[in-house]
Amino acid sequence: MSATDDQEQEQGRTISWRARVALLIFVAIACCVVLVTNWLLTERFTQNTRNRAELRLALYGGNLVSELQRNSIVPQLLSRDPELIGALNSGDYSRSTQRLISFVDEIEAASLMLLDADGRIVAATDRNRLGEQHRAQSFFVDALRSNGTVFSALQRETGGYRFTYSRKIETQGTAIGVVLVEVDLQKFERAWAGFADAVHVTDSTGTIILATELRWRGKSEADALAAEPPASAIQRAIQATADWTALPADAYLGGEAVMRMSSRIPFRGWQITSYTTYASIRERVNGVIASEIMAFAILLALAFYVLSRKNALQSAFFQKESATLRALNERLQREIAERERVQENLAVAEQTLAQSSKLAALGEMSAAVSHELNQPLAAMRTYLAGAGLLLRRNRPDEALSSFQRIDDLIERMGAITRQLKSYARKGGEDLAPVDMGQAVHSALSMMEPQLRQRKIRMNVALPDRRVMVMGDRVRIEQVIINLMRNAIDATQTVQTPEIDVLLAAGETAVLTVRDNGHGIDDLTSLFEPFYTTKQPGDGVGLGLAISSGIVNDLGGRLTARNGRAGGAVFEMQLPILSEDMEAAE
Repeated sequence: MSATDDQEQEQGRTISWRARVALLIFVAIACCVVLVTNWLLTERFTQNTRNRAELRLALYGGNLVSELQRNSIVPQLLSRDPELIGALNSGDYSRSTQRLISFVDEIEAASLMLLDADGRIVAATDRNRLGEQHRAQSFFVDALRSNGTVFSALQRETGGYRFTYSRKIETQGTAIGVVLVEVDLQKFERAWAGFADAVHVTDSTGTIILATELRWRGKSEADALAAEPPASAIQRAIQATADWTALPADAYLGGEAVMRMSSRIPFRGWQITSYTTYASIRERVNGVIASEIMAFAILLALAFYVLSRKNALQSAFFQKESATLRALNERLQREIAERERVQENLAVAEQTLAQSSKLAALGEMSAAVSHELNQPLAAMRTYLAGAGLLLRRNRPDEALSSFQRIDDLIERMGAITRQLKSYARKGGEDLAPVDMGQAVHSALSMMEPQLRQRKIRMNVALPDRRVMVMGDRVRIEQVIINLMRNAIDATQTVQTPEIDVLLAAGETAVLTVRDNGHGIDDLTSLFEPFYTTKQPGDGVGLGLAISSGIVNDLGGRLTARNGRAGGAVFEMQLPILSEDMEAAE
């Protein structure tokens, strides 16, 4: 009984220790998640706020440019108005003011004014301004000097700026007056003030000409931001400590951190700038962090609940797990017995397949021997006929030469049978350096009777220096003979048969055999065993399959394609043997 109690106490201490470690890990993970979330969301929400600020700046700038461009065309149109021109010429302005008033609503300008040659306002939509003298004003002087429309921005005495377009009115080349259009840009200030952002527009000199903060007008940006109460420095320090969710501030307005965004307006070097507070960013980040903390608290409560239930369910779980393990053990034993029976059946099947493969290899070798020995036998028949003719003509020395060639052919037939056996078993033959030029000459000598009988024109191009490869000369010559024999068979229906044999050396040794026959119909099945386009009895379709196997064994590649001018082109590529490798060999 005491042993059981000790075991339970030890198990309780283990569970308590593990629970404490898990709790510490959970708290650490929660802190890390909160910190990472704060950083990531601050970055993301700040970037979103910047994007929205950029979009607003682009919209504000577009509205300004649109308003300015729309009003810039008005002076040009009014300068051509016949009634205004007639009034300036006659000096009768009784209907001019009413004429301008009829235009102002349609144009949506702040005001329209007509000045005579002396700079006196003779007609205006604001009747209170009639009779004002503006002879020395820049908009009047510049308009008389310019041939186009002149834009002016003049600071009012009461604050703010007046934006005007002016253009002179001419009659027969003489300036008789000036038409003035005042653009209402203050409406944009009122519209921008409806948002939480502070916005201002500076001209090419950096002077603020439009601003939601009225006290900024006429100042530079640095002077406008410096115009804060003396206590703002202390407020700024306190605010920087409190803004733990915000990125470093671009500027401070009234002691509050703000984000500064600036954009260029495509008009006379103007620039628009906005200041956006971080308050919305902090609120959104704090909301997400509060949700995370609540979620972690719920998870922690669930963890405590699970731990309290774990002790009650542990014994029942162990009993169920033991029964499951016993059932799994029995099923595993049955699967092992079944697997052993399957392996025995598989061994029998492998033995049967090996025997079938041996029988198939024997059949392939017998067919290959018949195919490869036909060519030497045909050459021997030709040499025997020539030797008999020479003996009847009492020319025994030349007949002995024919017999010597027959002996060489018999030796070659023995080498071919040995090579075919080697190909069938894919054995590891001893390789030696082979001169590809000599192999081509030997193959041409072997095929000389057939070439002479068919009157085939041979074009042989060999490089001046030796082209050496590592391989078996007999097997390489066998491939060349097979390629030439296929070329001879392909030119049977051609009136002027022609075969080109080209040897080139670069990164690899490339031997090309090209004919002017009918070409290749099926390139995909060309190197498959027993595939042939010849008539029955002319071939069994093993020549190219054997040749491809030989070239692959030597580390090369045998390819075929149709030539551009017709005929078939076969290329044998073998790794070239450099002089250093040859010396080492």
